[in-house]
Amino acid sequence: MRRGGGSVTWSVARPANWTNLPWPAALFWFVVAGAPGVVLYRLSNTLDAMWGYRNDRFERFGWCAARIDDGLNYIPARLVALTYALLGKTRLALACWRKQAPLWDSPNAGPVMAAGAGALGVELGGPAVYHGELHERPRLGEGPMADADAIERGWSLVQRGVWLWVLLICVGAYLNA
Repeated sequence: MRRGGGSVTWSVARPANWTNLPWPAALFWFVVAGAPGVVLYRLSNTLDAMWGYRNDRFERFGWCAARIDDGLNYIPARLVALTYALLGKTRLALACWRKQAPLWDSPNAGPVMAAGAGALGVELGGPAVYHGELHERPRLGEGPMADADAIERGWSLVQRGVWLWVLLICVGAYLNA
């Protein structure tokens, strides 16, 4: 097997984090507030994607859009992190979430990626290039560096998480019918 590296780490971390972004939070806000909740969530998510990065023109608006999006993703991100912990190496995932998530710069990506890495028993993070600049990212997870096999296991974890959410929503709908 190949040794883990930047593209392998990215290939394991991105599915875990992308799982958190669109659908679990939209489902959460649909359950909490119906269609208006989904519209509000998607609007905040879109505004964050468009203007959430600080620049001179949109600094104040971008900051506000990013903070609203962070707030609306707070509970759904932790539910996704808990999902990964339940479906993987539970104790390790919870320990990584508790100890490592605060080191990440995103309040919502940190728990999801730390729990995901712990659930898989791999290490993510380290040097990464963003917008042409090298950044040293905090290490997340515990175990060997992510390798090509971890990509497959990461996608499997995401898929099992999706099915668990679907099952829980169906059971909840049945019980409330």
